[in-house]
Amino acid sequence: GDPKVPVLYEVQRTRTGRSFSVRSVRAIQHGQPILICQASFQRAQDSPVRHQFCMPAVPPPEELRTQEELISLFLQNPNLAERYRKRLNKIEAKDVPIDIKPVNPPGMLCLEAQEPKLLFWVRARGYIGECDSKVHCCVAAYISDYAFLGTALLPHRQHEVKFMVSLDHSMWFHAPFRADHWMLYECESAWAG
Repeated sequence: GDPKVPVLYEVQRTRTGRSFSVRSVRAIQHGQPILICQASFQRAQDSPVRHQFCMPAVPPPEELRTQEELISLFLQNPNLAERYRKRLNKIEAKDVPIDIKPVNPPGMLCLEAQEPKLLFWVRARGYIGECDSKVHCCVAAYISDYAFLGTALLPHRQHEVKFMVSLDHSMWFHAPFRADHWMLYECESAWAG
């Protein structure tokens, strides 16, 4: 999208039930869709059936370096290739409203293929507050797109990719949470091509 152009949102009621509702959303700029979203909503209710994946065994965020600290360390390395130096300086110059602490940061000098999986602690910078939980969901959705591309590139470190984009992803919010508290994100790329 173009940050200088207003976005028109078209919302269609796909289904409206007593417990579940579905909406189709199109975000439009210059007469063209820039986002198409299928959103499902469920009325909060207790369920006798419950399970979830176990939390991965990872260090707590307090024991890890921030992304800024890691970039600073990489930039101090005199053997860092110029193309990586330029890329890291560009990342460092961005004012990202997210605190990021990678659990398993990829080595900048390592060109060997790595498993396409990253874990990192994230939170919004600053206090969001005790507002509507939808605000925290929106912030988490913004954060969610942050590491997809880097994760997909890990098995292909020897190639210099000029252009990549994430076309789609899915999110489920099962319970209220705070996006200004630490959250563990686990990114895994099952396929690239």
